[in-house]
Amino acid sequence: MKLVIWRILSKAVSVRSGNTAAGEKHLYRRANSTVFIRNLWLSSKLCGKTQGSSKKKELTEKKLTRYFVDQRRVKLQAGSGGDGCCSFHSEPRKEWGGPDGGNGGNGGDIIIKVNKQIKSLSLISAAYRGENGESGRSKNCYGRNAAPKYIQVPVGTVVKEQGRTVADLAHHRQEYVAVHGGAGGKGNRFFLSNENRAPMTSTAGETGEGRVLQLELRTMAHAGLVGFPNAGKSSLLRAISNARPAVAAYPFTTLNPHVGVVKYRDHEQLAVADIPGIIRGAHLNRGLGLSFLRHIERCRFLLFVLDMSSPEPWDELRCLRFELDQYEAGLSQRPHAIVANKMDLRGTQEKLEELKSRAEQRIIPLSALTGNNTEELIIHLRELYDDHKEENTFNW
Repeated sequence: MKLVIWRILSKAVSVRSGNTAAGEKHLYRRANSTVFIRNLWLSSKLCGKTQGSSKKKELTEKKLTRYFVDQRRVKLQAGSGGDGCCSFHSEPRKEWGGPDGGNGGNGGDIIIKVNKQIKSLSLISAAYRGENGESGRSKNCYGRNAAPKYIQVPVGTVVKEQGRTVADLAHHRQEYVAVHGGAGGKGNRFFLSNENRAPMTSTAGETGEGRVLQLELRTMAHAGLVGFPNAGKSSLLRAISNARPAVAAYPFTTLNPHVGVVKYRDHEQLAVADIPGIIRGAHLNRGLGLSFLRHIERCRFLLFVLDMSSPEPWDELRCLRFELDQYEAGLSQRPHAIVANKMDLRGTQEKLEELKSRAEQRIIPLSALTGNNTEELIIHLRELYDDHKEENTFNW
């Protein structure tokens, strides 16, 4: 016992002292001409925690793509009702007790509920099943109703069934009862009447509803940045809001929609969405295709971001409008403005004059890299927001 205590104390002293190696210390004990030798090789680096603040690494755009899911197909099956009970009251010196079978409980519903803390449909399972209600018992005991099951979805989720929209969940804590649980069965006490004083009938619980639904997430934002790949949309969102999307010198850097919030002095907040790059033929599901064109439907007004270093930026504007109209008629006619980005490069001033002669809408020249003239865009965003504030059906 003393040897065990001495070993424990020697380990504790060596760890507290912070020695990098305590192997020089040996414990000797002679008993019956036998020598027990033990080398204590303890390292403070292995036993103690590494000093320093552990900073959480930011997820890259490629890893974020694994977690971001904007559509799910789910199979829902509500709970069945409990069966009714068929029994008769049995008590000493009471021969004709009568029926006392209780009713079964109702099955559990499955409810889709909006939670603003959730940003993706990645946590949605492929199938959900509600709880069944408890069966009735003797002595007129009713079965307990099953609790409903909630499916948490982000704001802006659209519920479809066979291509038809059945629910549009655009508000926090909004609920939609997807499937209803089955009703509980009736016990024989329920069938007691003056004509039948000893009913032997009891019914089984009903089966719950079953449906197959398609969940689609559409980004909720006031303004949407629309443009070709590598037009500087992510850099522009970083310059005017608190969002920090990935920025790189190659196309399709952004693979998921990012939402940034622009804050004003009067505490008004405006949400701006960075839609992944659109290419020619996107309405035919080319490139990222239809999977991200539907995120533009929620935006109240659009910002066409043009790369002024391209040979013909006015041709890009025409192609962007064409792709939006092919996806949904009149989508490009929503209130919008044209953002001429990358004005810090050479040869862009002549292209800006040519673009002004071809376009009738307001053009805001700026540089997202240097931050030049971004104040004009922020002010114009507030003007568009105030003009179409009554159309905003969601709160941030």
